[in-house]
Amino acid sequence: MFKPADLFDLAQTGHAALFDGAEFAWEALKKIEGYLAANLKPALHNTCQGVAFIGEQVFIGQGTVVEDGVMIKGPAFIGKNCKIRHNAYLRENVIIGDGCVVGNSTEIKNSLLSNGAQASHFNYVGDSILGHKAHLGAGVKISNFKLFPGNITVERDGAPFDTGLRKFGALLGDGAEVGCNAVLNPGSVLGRGAVIYPNVFWRGILPANMIAKNKAGIEVAVKRPREAN
Repeated sequence: MFKPADLFDLAQTGHAALFDGAEFAWEALKKIEGYLAANLKPALHNTCQGVAFIGEQVFIGQGTVVEDGVMIKGPAFIGKNCKIRHNAYLRENVIIGDGCVVGNSTEIKNSLLSNGAQASHFNYVGDSILGHKAHLGAGVKISNFKLFPGNITVERDGAPFDTGLRKFGALLGDGAEVGCNAVLNPGSVLGRGAVIYPNVFWRGILPANMIAKNKAGIEVAVKRPREAN
């Protein structure tokens, strides 16, 4: 499930060329910088609500709204009809599709969001690819760098497989959902329609249409008046 076509409908991004010749979908991450350098034609067709910082190497499509306090360093390509909300921080080498949401205090770097993807509130998205209509709940963090030396690995045929990347966050297939305050560890791969429940600390591969849940039980007790001191 590591091939681009296993995870993504490439018709749902205007940047499918990033995956040309890629055996594994994460290979596109190494190409983002060069792709933007070769293809980006800076232009701002957006509207601003308030004051935002937008760097020189940025393209923003029509109908996109950039709210107060946003910083877009660039290089960056942002499509049509997006919402870039208050205090969002878009660092280097970011590609955002059409109809996407980058929310309040969300930080993104070296990543691709396909059409309709949402990182809506207090998210960190580093060195990652979000498929068509993939969604991150509030507070979701995608960790892209492991504590120990060496490249990020994924499990393939029961053994660690070197991705060749020192920084690699996650691949979220089309329609994948990640609940509030979950953490995706480096090299996580979520298949199409996969779901991570809130507060899950996830590592590894979640196949398409599967759900990852916390095992911890919740106790429900009768509410009783407190005794007076």
